[in-house]
Amino acid sequence: MSDGALSQDEIDALLAGVDSSSLGMPTPSSGGGISDQSKTLLQEYLVSTVQTQSSNLSMMTGTNVIMQLTQVDGVNRETFLQKVPDMVVAVKADFTSGFPGEHLFVLSEEGAKKIASLMNKEENIELDDMALSVISEIISQLTGTQITALSEKTGNKSIASTSPEATYVPKAVVALPNGDFARVTYQLSLGDGTTLPIWEIYGASVVQDIASALSGTSAAKASGPQPMAGMGSPAMGGFGSGPAMGGMGMPGMQAQQPMGGMAMGGAAMAGMSLGGAPMGGMAGYPPMGQNPAGFGGYSMGGPATNVQPVQFPSLVPQPSSAEQGNIGLIMDVYMEMTVELGRTKKLIKEILGMGEGTIIELDKLAGEPVDILVNHKLIAKGEVVVIDENFGVRVTEIVSPMERMSDMG
Repeated sequence: MSDGALSQDEIDALLAGVDSSSLGMPTPSSGGGISDQSKTLLQEYLVSTVQTQSSNLSMMTGTNVIMQLTQVDGVNRETFLQKVPDMVVAVKADFTSGFPGEHLFVLSEEGAKKIASLMNKEENIELDDMALSVISEIISQLTGTQITALSEKTGNKSIASTSPEATYVPKAVVALPNGDFARVTYQLSLGDGTTLPIWEIYGASVVQDIASALSGTSAAKASGPQPMAGMGSPAMGGFGSGPAMGGMGMPGMQAQQPMGGMAMGGAAMAGMSLGGAPMGGMAGYPPMGQNPAGFGGYSMGGPATNVQPVQFPSLVPQPSSAEQGNIGLIMDVYMEMTVELGRTKKLIKEILGMGEGTIIELDKLAGEPVDILVNHKLIAKGEVVVIDENFGVRVTEIVSPMERMSDMG
């Protein structure tokens, strides 16, 4: 019998806002709530994104990163927590529209530190707010690529997620979905030979909705656009068979010769006679059913045109191996770093009228972060501090790597 005291897991769960009533309770069979077909469809969709994900991660970290999807399975909370280390970085990125539901990523403590170190070009990094912000940016890029691919495959353009937010917590307090959920396991292979696991979690309802949308798209592609039956076949209601069209034979119209695929009520277009007088073929046009060279390739009775979607190249720049290797040659080059308190514009007469004691009002509010620039390019924001009577700046926010690269381009 319990003495009424809370266990450590329950205390951690309460602090993290997790429902502690489920801790210590029997857990249903692992993965029983997600069908094999749903897991297969989810895996096929995610596999199609890993090449783009690898390119994005390589560009952001400055090293060769290969992302591989190794497994998609159905698990529950107890089964999942057995496979992860005690301390993890959890990044919530729930879907808000399109396929709304629970969605998050989980990284090991070692993996999160390694990725943050590569991004910040810093060794022995701690998982502080700045490092967690970097991890959130990485997950934002992964989620954005997935949403783009999912929108293209399902035709659903309303898919959106919350802004990813990373937290460094014990594994017991990670806010996992209730019951069964899908666990996607990735392996990141880095340029130095390091291999890191990343787990992606989908709620059961999200998996079902995505699988239903993907299977609907697959069925539509399998059936494809059916070629129109030859005009003159029974499938079109029998152009050429008067009774099937309600007897579209026109009085006095007699067939003089076969039409090559289209006869209306027994009247041939290539040689119709009205009241017994032959009309003859239309000048300048070949008989129907024939497709001479140079006539636009158009044939009423020919096979259906094979239409294929246009394949656009990826817009993500691909760094070459030479570019990655040569960066070491400039690591000892000095660059000008500037901290900008604020800016303003003044008329020439106001500038000429300035003197000692003049107060210049800037465009920054008191307490607002200052801009940190390298060679006049914004890379971060921070707050002004005083260190041994000298001014300094504490970095509070790193500008998105994608924004930095676009600004430097």
